[in-house]
Amino acid sequence: IKMRNHTTVTEFILLGIPETEGLETVLFFLFLSLYLCTLLGNVLILTATISSSRLHTPMYFFLGNLSMFDLGFSSTTVPKMLLYLSGQSQGISFQGCVSQVFFYHFLGCTECFLYTVMACDRFVAICYPLRYMVIMNRRVCSILATGTWTGGCVHAIILTSLTFQLPYCDSNQVGYYSCDIPAVLPLACGDIALAQRVGFTNVGLLSLVCFFLILVSYTRIGISVSKIRSAEGRQRAFSTCSAHLTAILCAYGPVIIIYLQPNPSALLGTIVQIVNNLVTPTLNPLIYSLRNKDVKSALWNIFHKRGFSVKNK
Repeated sequence: IKMRNHTTVTEFILLGIPETEGLETVLFFLFLSLYLCTLLGNVLILTATISSSRLHTPMYFFLGNLSMFDLGFSSTTVPKMLLYLSGQSQGISFQGCVSQVFFYHFLGCTECFLYTVMACDRFVAICYPLRYMVIMNRRVCSILATGTWTGGCVHAIILTSLTFQLPYCDSNQVGYYSCDIPAVLPLACGDIALAQRVGFTNVGLLSLVCFFLILVSYTRIGISVSKIRSAEGRQRAFSTCSAHLTAILCAYGPVIIIYLQPNPSALLGTIVQIVNNLVTPTLNPLIYSLRNKDVKSALWNIFHKRGFSVKNK
């Protein structure tokens, strides 16, 4: 048997976004602008939900959680992408790659769970309005939020451990702009069949279960809305649900395209993933809250009080 010498990989090289040679400067300013909008929008939402007592309700509690996840989700991969687009090193340490994979799947899975919880919250609010605050009390909301965090963490630990328990040697060039399982796993020297099967089943099954629960919730919501006699009441319910459904499409679309296709296009997968990492977290504050009268009123009060205190000084 002919023996081969292998060098253990201690660093990965991120090859970046495919077919974008010469566009680094343009992409840098575009992605930096989106990232800053993501940070600003979600920080404003968090500030409003924490500071305004009018927003201390289950709906805004979960919106605050969503803003935290969006901040973490985009910050997992975007800063490193901006660094190499600005001309700095494309290398990432082995430990850094493990961290990227873990936090990407932890926050991504938690966000999917959170969308499901938010659909259930809307279901209770519209179908059982008189019992809403009794059913969705503070204890129930805390349990649901803790469950989403815990479920996302367990999901990420399983996928990350299966991916990085394999030996990595020789090739360290990741054909992607960040460390993600479909890009990193083919570089392993061992048998990747188990990790691929578990990853495909885990991501696919969780996505389908969450999507099914959301579908059931909105079917019941649709039936209840159709029974509302007031046109204003129907419009208000539709406005709330349409915002949530738009965000769900933005979140689940990338998962379906990237993870549930046998041979996805590298460029298409990258574009969709960037939309998921940057565009969706930027849009979520606009979709959900910044067009909401209660949130805008809370933000106006914050800035008005701050401006008034500055004038007094």
